[in-house]
Amino acid sequence: MSATKREEVSSHLRYIRLELREMHQMLIKEDLLPDLNEAKEVHAQLNALLDLLSDKRVKKINSQFGNY
Repeated sequence: MSATKREEVSSHLRYIRLELREMHQMLIKEDLLPDLNEAKEVHAQLNALLDLLSDKRVKKINSQFGNY
């Protein structure tokens, strides 16, 4: 893996980790569910990371985050 791609992957993972940590804190401290848009954003970041790692576009799959 090239250094540029490695840095992109690392950046995606840092962002995803931060977002998931914030969602977890909401669940633990405030007993609240995360906002659906926040969950969709993390899902999009995971898809972007998968695309980056696979070097090809992954077909969009209707999932639990689709069309709400």
